[in-house]
Amino acid sequence: MYILGISAFYHDSAACLLKEGEIIAAAQEERFTRKKHDANFPHNAIKYCINEAKISANQIENIVFYEKPFIKFERLLETYLAFAPKGFLSFTKAIPLWIKEKLFQKSSLVKELNTSLGSEVKWQNRILFSEHHLSHAASAFYPSPYENAAVLTLDGVGEWTTTSLALGKGNDLKVLKEIKFPHSLGLLYSAFTYYIGFKVNSGEYKLMGLAPYGKPLYAELIKKKLITIANDGSFHLNMEYFDYPTGLTMTNDKFNKLFGGSPRKPETKLTQREMDIAASIQKVTEEVVIKIAERISKETGERNLCLAGGVALNCVVNGVLLRKKIFDNIWIQPAAGDAGGALGAALSAWHLHHKNDRKLSISGDSMKGSYLGPQFSDTQIESELNTCGANYKKLTEIELINEVVSAITNQKAIGWMQGRMEFGPRALGGRSIIADPRSPLMQKQLNLKVKYRESFRPFAPSILCEDVAEWFEHKTDSPYMMLVAYIQKDKRIEKTNAENLLFGLDKINLSRSSVPAITHVDYSARIQTVHKDTNPQFHALISKFKEKTGCPILINTSFNVRGEPIICTPTDAFKCFMGTDLDLLAIGNYLLFKNEQDESLKKNYKDLYELD
Repeated sequence: MYILGISAFYHDSAACLLKEGEIIAAAQEERFTRKKHDANFPHNAIKYCINEAKISANQIENIVFYEKPFIKFERLLETYLAFAPKGFLSFTKAIPLWIKEKLFQKSSLVKELNTSLGSEVKWQNRILFSEHHLSHAASAFYPSPYENAAVLTLDGVGEWTTTSLALGKGNDLKVLKEIKFPHSLGLLYSAFTYYIGFKVNSGEYKLMGLAPYGKPLYAELIKKKLITIANDGSFHLNMEYFDYPTGLTMTNDKFNKLFGGSPRKPETKLTQREMDIAASIQKVTEEVVIKIAERISKETGERNLCLAGGVALNCVVNGVLLRKKIFDNIWIQPAAGDAGGALGAALSAWHLHHKNDRKLSISGDSMKGSYLGPQFSDTQIESELNTCGANYKKLTEIELINEVVSAITNQKAIGWMQGRMEFGPRALGGRSIIADPRSPLMQKQLNLKVKYRESFRPFAPSILCEDVAEWFEHKTDSPYMMLVAYIQKDKRIEKTNAENLLFGLDKINLSRSSVPAITHVDYSARIQTVHKDTNPQFHALISKFKEKTGCPILINTSFNVRGEPIICTPTDAFKCFMGTDLDLLAIGNYLLFKNEQDESLKKNYKDLYELD
């Protein structure tokens, strides 16, 4: 039996295909359309899933949508009525769209499926709907390595729910408790993302990365005025300060006055005030999650915890939660946001609707390293590179690894495209930019010359799983880059008295450890443990680098520039390679050197990024 899961129409639309409950393929639509966080129906992702499985569309038993649109419409309508007459302008903009397109979404889905899969099948008879938070919970529990677990989901909002607790056992999964809109930890964090001048639903990473440069001076103010937190972690927001239920912005004038001014305009200079505000909301978020987790542990007695929802992408919170040792084991869905809802919807249909048993993976979880996207044959790679006008050479795998390691040790930045594309927001060695973490200049160089993004943004380390405890205060696996850990004290470089007096972004250029390019200002790093069984080539590359340097770590950042999705195809990779200051590009066994490419192509691609 094949089941297709779909998430769409809000942000990060995606598709996932199961075969007899096994995850065969999953991908976000943005990777194909090149439109970041693409919310449109995932025609391209569906086509990929079908092709990967080598099946015809009529073999799909069910198509499962990740939420229930009618309940979402009910929430929208009731919210406007509750806040009336406030928000009339927003109401007049939203309601016609809902009535025209979203209220009767089953008909819209049938129309889109006819376009994607053909109209020979009556898709209306095969469509199922999951609930938003159930989809998230299913995406976390069913692929996890646990027979039973508590499942915590935190996000902005689904239909009504913003926070939920579920219990999973075997193939059963039940949502037991919920916090409902407008009281949302995810939307609270997004409100501060908006206020600091970053984009909602994409800039939350920036807010998290900015937090260590500040002090939580506003944390008590936030708890006094904006959020009431109970001992069990349940919370209530003071909606006098927010506009998101009915307005066109996240916050309002009362919020602005509380923090001493209007929201920062995007791209303007960041001040210490923004850094302190970021540190404050990060600390409050951590407090809420820890209190919720403590109550869940006490009430359920479960020793395993699974996490999903957009807030579960806050790897700093996840690291704090792990270090508290409230649970014996924690597993986080790598596609924790709405894209992962497509996976959860399909899994909920397989286990809950069709009542199929669950088989735990012998090797751990069943996400296959999250390498669930497209891969390309030598023929396809050569064809695309030839079309691009690229100059390349084909090597054996050993030759390629030796060349790349040599370049890394010579402080070169490498575009690395190998095997299947990752599902979720993290690059895990399939679509990555890699470099030497020992370089004190590499963080700044990559941010400004390759990623074209803010200089304060940290880079993640990919480390051989067998070496993680030697380098970090961390002893468990982190294959999906979802946990922050602190670097071991013997690897740190202690600050001088003068350096301790520095504030904010003045700390960026300090060498904080023997691997400064991946060590954040607070000695932390968002680690990925690399495993030979899930990514043997990436493991071999880092092993060769360790053999040559003694360091089992590489910088790993997503293969894209700011504002663009992670690359998918060889053409995407070549465009990014030529439009940035990357030095080498490795695609499969094909290696490209920047200084061997056509000079006119370099200029053309550079100009493209400048226009973007």
